[in-house]
Amino acid sequence: MSGDSFVAGSLGVADYVVFALMLVVSAGVGFYFAWKSRITGNSKEFLTGGRTLTALPVSLSLTANFMSSITVLSNPAEVYLFGAQLILFSVSYVLAAMISSEVFLPAFYRLSITSAYEYLELRFNKAMRLIVTILFIVQAILYSGIVIYGPALALSQVTGLNLWGGIISTGAVCTLYCTLGGLKAVVWTDVFQIGIMLAGYLSVIIQTVILRGGLSNIISDSKQGGRLNFWDFDVNPLRRHTFWTISVGGTVSWIVIYGVHQAQVQRYISCKSITHARVALFINMLGLCTFLVFSVFAGLCLYSVFKDCDPWTAGHVSTPDQLIPYLVMGTLTSYQGLPGLFLVAVYSGALSTVSSSINALATVTVEDLIKPHYTMSEKHLLWVSKGLSVMYGALCISLAGLASVLGGMMQAGATVTGVCLGPVLGVFMLGILCPFANSKGGLSGLILGLVASVTVGVGAGIYPSPPSMTRPLPLSEEGCNFTTTESLNWTSTVVPTAPSNFFITTSDGDVHSPEEAWLSPSYLYISVIGTVIALIVGLIISLLTGGLREKADPKLMLIKEDTITYRLFKLFLDRVIRRKEKVYTVESLKEKDGNKNPAFYDTSVNLKEL
Repeated sequence: MSGDSFVAGSLGVADYVVFALMLVVSAGVGFYFAWKSRITGNSKEFLTGGRTLTALPVSLSLTANFMSSITVLSNPAEVYLFGAQLILFSVSYVLAAMISSEVFLPAFYRLSITSAYEYLELRFNKAMRLIVTILFIVQAILYSGIVIYGPALALSQVTGLNLWGGIISTGAVCTLYCTLGGLKAVVWTDVFQIGIMLAGYLSVIIQTVILRGGLSNIISDSKQGGRLNFWDFDVNPLRRHTFWTISVGGTVSWIVIYGVHQAQVQRYISCKSITHARVALFINMLGLCTFLVFSVFAGLCLYSVFKDCDPWTAGHVSTPDQLIPYLVMGTLTSYQGLPGLFLVAVYSGALSTVSSSINALATVTVEDLIKPHYTMSEKHLLWVSKGLSVMYGALCISLAGLASVLGGMMQAGATVTGVCLGPVLGVFMLGILCPFANSKGGLSGLILGLVASVTVGVGAGIYPSPPSMTRPLPLSEEGCNFTTTESLNWTSTVVPTAPSNFFITTSDGDVHSPEEAWLSPSYLYISVIGTVIALIVGLIISLLTGGLREKADPKLMLIKEDTITYRLFKLFLDRVIRRKEKVYTVESLKEKDGNKNPAFYDTSVNLKEL
């Protein structure tokens, strides 16, 4: 099968049954944990799982949280359009997991806090905690809107599934089990949903490999089409994806998520020990890399099928995010239930992310906005937490429509997170790593970092990167059995070869000044800009306002004894010291003693002295 002979089918009864079963099982998990905690339930149990969770379910929940529908739909489309450079995000995952484990996790776990932003009040002041809490609430609601709206739109236009029916059913079920079962329900539904996401990917990949005649044909097609473009070391920050933008910008973006994002921190502190939290983080890292490999290969499968007739420029789909559903409807509809399995995989990704956001939003509202100002019993706090879950679920559904103006899901999600939380990472680094940082420096850094990241984020929308910076790869319509009257500018069949420069020409021919050009760096650098500005400004203002005369509480700082790196270095150093000690062998003892006690030498090999 190739793009010119491709015919998309429709969903059958079995597919809707599979979709309904996923929603029923997810809701059932919430009912189960609600029933289980009906007597002893309290707000701590609801928001943190009673801090009794173990590494494996938490690690799977971490993986499901930010892999979501964005990975299932947008990553393959990204590879189809721009190539397999996305695989370099595996470097970002590893670095982000290691830094989060060493720098942030010990501080949060040592303090036994429920909200990550409580740390900022302990280290700086209440104003800092309040501002960051509001930033997180804005980010979580916008990101959830993207995650709900994106897959619903893609699937509705390709499969015929009702758009708002998909949005409301996803949001309602998600809100239901979050409200009933709390964090434990969220974690265990994530475990169930991550398995469905994996099965959905495998069904598409396996069927495509069979249709294309094997892995070698898919790899060969991708190589001929320039999709195996792993290495690009251009240091120009305006370039969308290079080795540097992904390894540097991607690492900072994922540290934002795994270091200071409440939805992830909440899972760490729900573990029964810091060892379980660290193991969960590193198992999650392997899970992220596994899903990345699958999503990249799914993109190569897309290109192999549509290399002669691009369905986007041909008008079969309206956005690249619809390419994978379009492929599914053409390859799996002859197998009852398999299109439904992929449909469920996409919505499982949405459920896992949105449920985590709802639970985290309820947590920060209770811990950062209610408890500091009002005294309530545990029973009342529990009901308030449940009510907040309902409210935030409804809010995420109602704001889903905003996602339609934010572009592709992957870039939109990264941009929203980078703008809101990049400066927050800088403030956390300032507090944990710099003992002389004070509240004046921290607050100044946060505000200026936020101004910088918002400016760049808005500027990137006004002056989007031209093809010379995004480097789209050639797409062909030569194999299609019809003609089109017009094509989109950025699907040119000529790959740009001219070196990039700082005076850029957009697709409409306008030349922009360097100042305007710098307003549209790679979207992955938005987090970096906010983080660096917040950190540098915070350091300077702290030094100018007497930070050296102040002394931070040691338990709020990075303590080297809590890190794995220090322990491994100490173990290595101990071994080196022991090797330098005088440890005599049989031969050296004989030589030292003149062979006077031969029986003694046979049993004493490791004595330092006779």
